[in-house]
Amino acid sequence: MRHPLCNLLLGLSLLFAAGELCARPLLLISIDGLRPADVIQAQQRGLNLPNLQAFLSRGSYASDVRGVLPTLTYPSHTTLMTGVSPALHGIASNFTFDPTNTNQQGWYWYASDIRVPTLWDAAHAAKRSTANVHWPVSVGAHIDDNLPQIWRTGSPDDRKLLAALATPGLLPSLEKELGPYADGIAEDLPGDVNRTRFAVKLLETHKPYFMTVYLTALDTEQHASGPDTPPARKTLEGIDALIGQLVAVAQQVHPDGVVAVVSDHGFAPVQQDVNLYRPFIEAGLITLQNGKVTDWKAVPWNDGGSAAIVLRDPADAAVKAKVAELLQQLQADPRYAIAQVLDHDQLVARGGTPQASWFVLFKLGSEMAGSPEVDVDSPSRLRGMHGYDATLPEMRSTFLIAGKDVPAGRNLGSIDMRDIAPTLAALMDVKLPQAQGHALLGKPASP
Repeated sequence: MRHPLCNLLLGLSLLFAAGELCARPLLLISIDGLRPADVIQAQQRGLNLPNLQAFLSRGSYASDVRGVLPTLTYPSHTTLMTGVSPALHGIASNFTFDPTNTNQQGWYWYASDIRVPTLWDAAHAAKRSTANVHWPVSVGAHIDDNLPQIWRTGSPDDRKLLAALATPGLLPSLEKELGPYADGIAEDLPGDVNRTRFAVKLLETHKPYFMTVYLTALDTEQHASGPDTPPARKTLEGIDALIGQLVAVAQQVHPDGVVAVVSDHGFAPVQQDVNLYRPFIEAGLITLQNGKVTDWKAVPWNDGGSAAIVLRDPADAAVKAKVAELLQQLQADPRYAIAQVLDHDQLVARGGTPQASWFVLFKLGSEMAGSPEVDVDSPSRLRGMHGYDATLPEMRSTFLIAGKDVPAGRNLGSIDMRDIAPTLAALMDVKLPQAQGHALLGKPASP
């Protein structure tokens, strides 16, 4: 459906000169963990990705996307929706900061934790319809038809929770025709297939102007088997078929619309778990009883390929000096595989959370251990990881876009992740004034 302003603007050159634009409907799809070269070099890598590769000729694409700190799913997806770094939008990690596990490994599920307007907010303010399937940090967001991402235990009660937090009546009405919706914790390819069916139905029946869809299986498989393994390749080819379905329906519903495909981070093989908790415990900075943290003065905040170091009292000079000395010792010890330690000012300058006093970046191949009780260094529980330094080529992510007003066959080069949200806002002609990035494609033309 054409925005009502478009009809008024036709032929009124004065209004065009004043900057009034006709918005383009937008479908935004995220493929968690999609590496740019897997699309750009698909043939060379033996991958069959016709639907993703079609964006290279029909639209524009980035050679790679430089991400944020940490290179994790939730901070990155919030940057994709806001155009600002975690230091400003407030989603500092996947997990909330919870050293005593009071929140029982709760994630940043709730949109109320985002401190700046999102693309959903911008579309809502412009009175344009919105929909969402499974996008991170979307519980309670200003979305007309919202199936947010959330889980707790993986039990059937999780589906009751999702139904209660989704747009009232939306999930039951869809399930009557489509069958049960995938559990929130189901992040494999069958889960993506299921949620794509629901996204297709939402597109066909509700025709949202702006819709977000999040596909998780590639990330899940790359964690389990590593990047560029046969299972990961098979999963990506399965996701490519889902992209074909979503693009076909989006083009039918909104022939003048735009489809963008993004990812949040790259991936690297991992072999070693590093227990950064152990030296903090031994230094008396963390008190552990029966395997649980009962008190702390300074504690690592696990980010996979990195860790934020948080002080309970940043003004405590004695503790700060003790931690600074400890980190210097750990960086010199090869068992801890530390590539770099950023101090607070360096971290904030790179857009990381000001809540941390330091930020530890591990070397590729090593990750932060999930438990304080394992050895200092031990074989990794996973085969692939992200969360590493955003400047590393292995951590670069993907941006593909095609549709009305998008130049065909254009390589945008290496871009900043913060450029994506303002680019999408410009195409939809909505306001995102806080964005730190800039629009990459210019203003859309009049119809």
